[in-house]
Amino acid sequence: MQKNRLCHLLFFGFVLILSGPVCAAQTPANILKAIVKIKATIPHDASTAQILGTEREGNGVVIDERGHILTIGYLILEAATIEVTEANGERVKADFVAYDYQTGFGILRAAQPLSIAPLQMGHSSRLKAGDPILIAGFGGSEAVLGSRVVSRKEFAGYWEYLLEDAIYTSPPYPNYGGAALIDRDGQLLGIGSIFTRLNIAGLGAIPCNMSVPIDLLKPILVDLINTGRSSEPPQPWLGVHADEAHGRVFIIRVTPGGPAAKAGLKVGDIVLAVNQKPVNGLAQFFRQIWSAGPAGVKVTLSILQETRVLDIRVPSADRYKFLKVSRQR
Repeated sequence: MQKNRLCHLLFFGFVLILSGPVCAAQTPANILKAIVKIKATIPHDASTAQILGTEREGNGVVIDERGHILTIGYLILEAATIEVTEANGERVKADFVAYDYQTGFGILRAAQPLSIAPLQMGHSSRLKAGDPILIAGFGGSEAVLGSRVVSRKEFAGYWEYLLEDAIYTSPPYPNYGGAALIDRDGQLLGIGSIFTRLNIAGLGAIPCNMSVPIDLLKPILVDLINTGRSSEPPQPWLGVHADEAHGRVFIIRVTPGGPAAKAGLKVGDIVLAVNQKPVNGLAQFFRQIWSAGPAGVKVTLSILQETRVLDIRVPSADRYKFLKVSRQR
């Protein structure tokens, strides 16, 4: 009872007292109703099944009157079936609409109309280190956490993923996948992606969440809804998972059947250079690959494989062609 009351005070105080009056569609109760639960099942032969599993659950945010729901893409990627649970407990089938691998956003659409006011999008560019923020998942006021932005900086993910201005918040939210970052005006500023740790001067490594800024969605939203992907030329994809230590980049997984696997890259290989330019860190590694040209360009990796230094030419690919994506119109 005390915990429930605290959550109510936190949410209502943050949204109403700090921001002042809000429109009827953006009352605290309606804001929480806009956050739904997502459950997706993925075929066992899907390319992401081994890494991400075949049963995935997380959160999503209703973003328009047509029933489109924004989430973090890995929850619904290659899904065979998707189910959405509304705040009132009603379960609705949903269809996969889009996945954008550059931002990580995913979009689905409820198969029937939702009686839910969409959550309005704010401006994540205004969010800076030190700002208070709410993180909300499915579950009403008990699923709301008061947090704070600890940093705005780049994030490099091992799966050939890079954000220039990610949002890091702490304390971390446990059910982070697809959770909503909400500002004092009750507007959506980001979508939860992962749990991580961030080195802060004087504090060391602190636990936090990384969320994708909502501003990255706005230029591509129409394309995602209409065609399932951004109209931007696809980036070259090699099909590797990589990590770094002391500036050295090493391969921790090679996607079966992917470009890197076909070219002969192996787990444990250390990447020394891309197209003869030395590599120093994971983010730089990705930038050098992507600067070589669009998907399909051949990328030469200089690697240390066991005791040999090799130059391996990898014909890159369009990542979408390796995914089992069934888009409903």
